[in-house]
Amino acid sequence: MEHNLSYRLADESDIKKIVEMLFDDPLGVAREIKGIIVFDTYTRAFNRIKADPNQELTVVELDGKVVGTYQLTYIQYLTHQGGLRAQIEAVRVASEWRGKGIGRQMFAYASEQAKSKGCYIMQLTTDKRRPEALKFYESIGYVATHEGMKLKL
Repeated sequence: MEHNLSYRLADESDIKKIVEMLFDDPLGVAREIKGIIVFDTYTRAFNRIKADPNQELTVVELDGKVVGTYQLTYIQYLTHQGGLRAQIEAVRVASEWRGKGIGRQMFAYASEQAKSKGCYIMQLTTDKRRPEALKFYESIGYVATHEGMKLKL
């Protein structure tokens, strides 16, 4: 089902709703913190993202209500003849809207944004403990071509 979604860059008034969506999943609840005490850390991060021309924190609206969010980061490489790639992360759909095709539409829109910037590839990482997310990403054409590794600092 196609929804009449609108997309815009997030503004400071969206931070609370974005954090709520980040918090509203089994892994997010363990790493995000709700409450006024830490809200300043999210605001500082938002301001750094907003000031960086290689970052786009987007909110997705349906009938004026925020129903999703994602962050695109544009990364310049020397590989692929100096190619530009887009990294999509922090993808969330509000729980009451999951399973209704909004994620598919969000990814289609984000892909078009990346293409319009000249990106040759769009990539993402996802936690291996999210089998439903892996299945979704595969269903929209993503292929697990590399093994990702992380080092906690």
